[in-house]
Amino acid sequence: METKHIDIKITGKVQGVSFRATTKAVADQMGIRGMVRNEKDGSLYLEAEGDDTLLEVFVEWCNEGPDRAKIENVAVTPGEVKNYQNFEIIKK
Repeated sequence: METKHIDIKITGKVQGVSFRATTKAVADQMGIRGMVRNEKDGSLYLEAEGDDTLLEVFVEWCNEGPDRAKIENVAVTPGEVKNYQNFEIIKK
């Protein structure tokens, strides 16, 4: 099972709707490792690591988000594996 790394940028109404906490809960349940943080421009930035199948399902979830979120766009780009040990919420 090969670990892949993806960077995800989510735009829309994604701050102040418990997106980071919900994302961590979903990632923890799925065994996805990485991080999520709010960006100054109002978007969310995530890094996620796992196998192809898990990441696909995770990205599908990112397109839905928590109930109060309004997703406009989810941009996914491949990246270098960083060997995260767990999934963290980064608070700036």
